[in-house]
Amino acid sequence: MRSDQLIIALFQRFCWMDEGLQAALHAKGWPDVNRPQSMVMTNVVSGIVRPSEIARNLGISRQAIHSTLAQMVKLGMIELDVDPLDRRHHVVSLTEKGARMRQDAQLAMDALSAQIAGALGPDRYAAMIAGLEADWGENIPR
Repeated sequence: MRSDQLIIALFQRFCWMDEGLQAALHAKGWPDVNRPQSMVMTNVVSGIVRPSEIARNLGISRQAIHSTLAQMVKLGMIELDVDPLDRRHHVVSLTEKGARMRQDAQLAMDALSAQIAGALGPDRYAAMIAGLEADWGENIPR
């Protein structure tokens, strides 16, 4: 596979997963969630709760993350609180509504993963996960 095909293939598969997730949540009656909001939820569930760290993970500006978080607060999905360990910072947490939405999202992700495993077979699925989880080394310096 050529290197230009790799980034396209990775992005297309990411979009496939995200669109499947969004469709499953929509079918359960949840409001539409855009990709940045979905990725914020993923970070929070993974334990990354400071807005600056979430922005860094997503490759977006602090202004963009604060706009996304404000939208999510308005939708009742998250709360922003002062970090009890460092009052200079805020932390993001899921509300009860956000936690219920996250449970439905996890069910959808499990179903999507099972679909992929079924399409690839267990060995190719395991190899794909191992390759994606492997340490790819230092990124190219800027």
